[in-house]
Amino acid sequence: MLQHPQIDPVALQIGPLAIHWYGLTYLAAFGLFMWLANLRLRHQPFAGITNPPWTRRDVEDILFLGVLGVVAGGRIGYCLFYKPAYYLSNPLEIFAIWQGGMSFHGGLIGVMLAMVWYAHSRKRPFMEVMDFVAPCVPTGLAAGRAGNFINGELWGRVADPSLPWGMVFPGAGDLPRHPSQVYQFLLEGLLLFALLWLYARKPRARGQVSAVFLMGYGVFRFIAEYFREPDAHLGLLAMGMSMGQWLCVPMIGAGAFMWWWFGRRS
Repeated sequence: MLQHPQIDPVALQIGPLAIHWYGLTYLAAFGLFMWLANLRLRHQPFAGITNPPWTRRDVEDILFLGVLGVVAGGRIGYCLFYKPAYYLSNPLEIFAIWQGGMSFHGGLIGVMLAMVWYAHSRKRPFMEVMDFVAPCVPTGLAAGRAGNFINGELWGRVADPSLPWGMVFPGAGDLPRHPSQVYQFLLEGLLLFALLWLYARKPRARGQVSAVFLMGYGVFRFIAEYFREPDAHLGLLAMGMSMGQWLCVPMIGAGAFMWWWFGRRS
């Protein structure tokens, strides 16, 4: 079995200033989004044929609003989905984001609300904005999972001892576990990015690229949850599914319906 490398979560210490690896993965996520979004400006229908036309300024504004949506939505989503009773009793701790606790599904809702505001303020169709953004997101998710692995958190379920890549994580006992952070890095990050980027390169009905993102992430996260240790305070819920899986079900359903609906309208 493998041993987790137990990397120091602090990447660089300068006096009292500590720069954490997890913070650097967030910076990497935002940098990758900026790079990919600028490449998206060369793709149809964003390459100068929309009204108003898309520019680099749009990318910068979307990134700024997206960061706000990710942080606020991710934190509020975690509090509501995973520990509602605790944070209802300790409301001030909602703001203690340095203690950890972020939800992808909450972050997604936060980003969508931010994009609603952006689309309205710029007089752009909301689904056009979401189709622009969607292919640029999975690499950021991959960066976040790399941060989870470095921190040795969100480890997987106990694995068969014969599994060659079974790993012992600090704080998780002496049994080998699935490195579920790596599974999610590969599935929700790299594979979803490759599929979505290729799909978005060809003309699609408005809204279908966003629909494929919802379906793709939902399916890949649902699969990965079978290898990820469920939250200790929740465990497995109805039908033996984790909270993450239950949150993915409406994503998959909504994505499938959107793909059919927008394709039918087109």
